[in-house]
Amino acid sequence: MPHETPVGATLVHLDDATRALVRLSASLASGSEEDVRGALQRAMGPTPHDWIEELLLQTYLFAGFPRALNGMREWRRLAPKPASGTVTPNDAFADAGETTCARVYGGMYERLRENIKALHPRLDEWMITEGYGKVLSRPALDLGRREICIVAACAATGQDRQLQSHLHGARNVGVADSVISATLASLADMIPRDSHERATRLWTRIAA
Repeated sequence: MPHETPVGATLVHLDDATRALVRLSASLASGSEEDVRGALQRAMGPTPHDWIEELLLQTYLFAGFPRALNGMREWRRLAPKPASGTVTPNDAFADAGETTCARVYGGMYERLRENIKALHPRLDEWMITEGYGKVLSRPALDLGRREICIVAACAATGQDRQLQSHLHGARNVGVADSVISATLASLADMIPRDSHERATRLWTRIAA
């Protein structure tokens, strides 16, 4: 599996703060409340609190409102007030969403939009305005870190089709192959073995 730094990469090292964020993402998506509590406690030292809050906010897209609410409830016990950088709402959701989605999907963007519209036009609208616009375009956490957290959530929940998309997406937005490899490696003790093996095989094929 390649470990070189691609030209133009913007996230080239899985530092302690980002590793804790990735592991927290997996816990939020599939862990117990005790797992989430422990992951939050471990993350709050090395990881900026606004990054943690942005991850908690985006969790509802990939694990549902119940897990996002439960995670935020546990976080409020540790950090009673919202981080200042995370409370400003986004404007122009559709425009921001189209820009962010196009960055993630690259040359597959138009095909993605066609495929989702064929499933249902409202799903396409919500994907752009709600997902990529209102949530993933928020500035307090960079898109590269958002993408590897999505990779972690999809790997933890066995969502292989979405995992494939976001492995490509992480690369498209400037995450180095070595960081993606390290992201998956950091989950080995957290998620089911078969899920981890499938995710690793999928990444091996993409990175070859």
